[in-house]
Amino acid sequence: MTLSLDEARSCVLREVRPLTPTGRIAALAAAGRILAETIAADRDYPPFDRSARDGFAVRSADVPGELEILGEVRAGEVFSRIVGPGQAVEIMTGAPLPAGADAVVMIEHTSREANRVKIERQVKSGENFNPRGVEAPLGTPLLRPGHRLGAAEIGLLAMAGCQLVTVYREPRVAILSTGDELVEVGESPREFEIRNSNAWSLAVQTRRAGALPEILPIARDNYEATRSLIERGLDADLLLLSGGVSAGKYDIVERVLDDLGARFFFDRVLIQPGQPLVFGSVRETFFFGLPGNPVSAMVTFELFARAAIERLGGASDAFLPLTRARLTREFRHKPGLTRFLPAQLSDDGGSITPERWQGSGDLAAVARSNAFLVADADRESWAEGDDIRVLIK
Repeated sequence: MTLSLDEARSCVLREVRPLTPTGRIAALAAAGRILAETIAADRDYPPFDRSARDGFAVRSADVPGELEILGEVRAGEVFSRIVGPGQAVEIMTGAPLPAGADAVVMIEHTSREANRVKIERQVKSGENFNPRGVEAPLGTPLLRPGHRLGAAEIGLLAMAGCQLVTVYREPRVAILSTGDELVEVGESPREFEIRNSNAWSLAVQTRRAGALPEILPIARDNYEATRSLIERGLDADLLLLSGGVSAGKYDIVERVLDDLGARFFFDRVLIQPGQPLVFGSVRETFFFGLPGNPVSAMVTFELFARAAIERLGGASDAFLPLTRARLTREFRHKPGLTRFLPAQLSDDGGSITPERWQGSGDLAAVARSNAFLVADADRESWAEGDDIRVLIK
């Protein structure tokens, strides 16, 4: 079955479901993992009316004017007296607002002499402090299942006193390269052989997506060797096959999978590079048959396999890191396929320059680039300065 880019991604996201959650682990060790429980606020946040500025806590009705300074309050303290008419309290950022005050005047807008402070500008009630519970009232969900835990989320867990957290387990991904032309990375290839670079690049992409990669031995172009290694790979949660999915005489991967009882969801996507792409499942293990050319394998991983890994790992959704930038020169392509070409995105992200490359085997061009230019299937040309979609590497 041949699908468009959007249809194929929708198929992956529809079919793949999260794995069973693990037990609880230390929250500080959960960075990069995907949450499998709801985290609720254990109290109001902030737990008191909290000053957002250094200055003076006042009654807004008393300013402008000259006020008596009752004292000061710092973060971690509570002022014991009540601010009455004509009075103020010097306050520091993060300190609780004293009773009776309803605003904070920034220190830059005051002048002080002894125990008096002169304020010449008006302030509104509620200005320059955060009311109790404005960020999150007691019991409010702070984080929900399916959320990936980064620095801010780990900090939020610490704020709420969560030392342990339940996360989905990291998917195990088997990586199997196929082809008689391949040799292992540590070997010296003959002139008609190449090193198995796909396994290494896919392992890095797999780890970046939040999964645990396992590189299997190279499968030679014969039925028995390919079947034996595919069956080994099916012990993982996801099997990534590189090569052997085109229409050549020795491209036998699909035949082996079919004999193993595979269910195929699609076997071709209207993109370039990466048009011959297989997605399916065998024995409750999902698999992708990725093209053998290095750039094709990398692009199809980012578009489809990454989404599957994120869903297996518990993510509620998977998003492509797409943006838009202005072309620095004219660009044309043949419509009909969505094309992904190595490109250089400017430091400010405003412009994009296509990289010179020699096709889907040119891994050096991808290494020189920091993005892929995305040429839409229904458009033929773009002028210099036109906006175009960009996939960030």
